[in-house]
Amino acid sequence: MKITVAGTGYVGLVAGVCFAEVGHNVTCVDVDEQKIRLMESGTSPIYEEGLEELMQKNHAAGRLHYTVDYKEAYREADAIFIGVGTPEQPDGSANLSYIAAVSRQIAETVEKDCLVVVKSTVPVGTNDKVEQFIKDFLVHDVKIEVASNPEFLAQGSAVRDTFHAARIIIGTESKKAEELLMKIYEPFHLPVVSVSRRSAEMIKYASNDFLALKISYMNDIANLCELVGADIEDVARGMSYDARIGANFLKAGIGYGGSCFPKDTKALKFLAEQAGYHLETVEAAVAVNARQKTRLFQKASNRMITFDGLKVAVLGLAFKPGTDDLREAPSLDNVELLLENGARVYAYDPVAGENFKRRYPEGRVGRGSITYASDPEQALKGANICFIFTEWDEIKGIAPSVYKELMQTPLVYDGRNVYSVKEMEEQEVEYHSIGR
Repeated sequence: MKITVAGTGYVGLVAGVCFAEVGHNVTCVDVDEQKIRLMESGTSPIYEEGLEELMQKNHAAGRLHYTVDYKEAYREADAIFIGVGTPEQPDGSANLSYIAAVSRQIAETVEKDCLVVVKSTVPVGTNDKVEQFIKDFLVHDVKIEVASNPEFLAQGSAVRDTFHAARIIIGTESKKAEELLMKIYEPFHLPVVSVSRRSAEMIKYASNDFLALKISYMNDIANLCELVGADIEDVARGMSYDARIGANFLKAGIGYGGSCFPKDTKALKFLAEQAGYHLETVEAAVAVNARQKTRLFQKASNRMITFDGLKVAVLGLAFKPGTDDLREAPSLDNVELLLENGARVYAYDPVAGENFKRRYPEGRVGRGSITYASDPEQALKGANICFIFTEWDEIKGIAPSVYKELMQTPLVYDGRNVYSVKEMEEQEVEYHSIGR
């Protein structure tokens, strides 16, 4: 089938590559010519395990194409998937300007009956508006239908998640649209849940916000555990045996980040307010997460007289392992505070360092400074304090004794509970973690 994908970010590029891998003829469209040339050379613009290899394989096989010529890409497509960004606006609502721009291009370009599929995360009711918007601007005498097909990818495992998804959600308003989407997804051999468009849109938000709720709940309980002398990891292990609760998303830490949970919780909260309803559980999750991100910094501030002039090792910058994405990463909030307080930050991340450097160029920043270390040892050598923000294998593999050997003061604040309290105590490392 001839498929066009608008947008080559996490959603669009992963979808396009995976559609090509199962045999569809796919064209990925983007407005950035430099990005298109990069992808044509076989290089992925995002760090995602297994993606670059599939890009190269399917481009060489002639099933995967990249272009800035949206007119040619949309003109004869059987289905057009919209995977552009819907960034958060200051009031928490989703910015739909990119969706609107692509919809207008589609309306003015398509020359055959076509199914437009919105994969981007959009507020409930957006697909209805997209369909009407396209019909309002249609140039040629063709029939256009719009369907919802939200993605449920986890960054760092997006390719694997696509091929081994628990389910595929499709939202349609006609049998014809449903059958076409079923045909597109047939080669994946995965369960398909077919619902209305509005239900599909809500499933995306309800799923992500439920997981965000679990994380914030566990972080709240972890904070209480510290006060009453319980161990959050023991508590989580005991909870995990209950099938009604499950074992996933019970790990306490310094809050969730990334492109989905922060944005989607705020967007659903905004949507509810627009409808005259308050989602108190979601509002609580947003508030807990905002506080949790800088909890370790506050602990360290209570312990230290000052950060001014101190060497501070920061291990991990990405919001999670397996990605170079910094969106809503706890490292951003904490490094900002450290620099404001005059710290000499030595930051290490095996993948996200270059992205971080675009936000904080190496050298003097305000009262402080930042240096990017080539390995954890360089960051730790002579450090007065260490913060762990991402549990990369390269960081988990550091032996507790290394902190004692390399740091001027073996003082570690671990936001991901990488080490056991006992083994750090045995190595005479002053160790502060979450909920223990």
